[in-house]
Amino acid sequence: MKYISHLDLMRLFQRALRRAEIPVKITEGFNPHPKLSLKRALKLGIESESEEGTIVLAERIGLDKFKEQLQKQLPEGIVIKNVKGNIN
Repeated sequence: MKYISHLDLMRLFQRALRRAEIPVKITEGFNPHPKLSLKRALKLGIESESEEGTIVLAERIGLDKFKEQLQKQLPEGIVIKNVKGNIN
């Protein structure tokens, strides 16, 4: 997807996570939102082959299950290539 802004991409992932029923951790504060971040914001019109992001989950879920459920909710042209887990 070439003509999607950074904020629209963030909203796209938030909605996909909600539709996939993935237990995402929510920030605490005046305006709660899912703990989701993309490493860098691309300028509008710049196409990318690979972007990296972080999603903090509220509970454990298998990596394969996470990838499968989220990919089903994403539009054509946005593909999850790799999923890594980090336990803190």
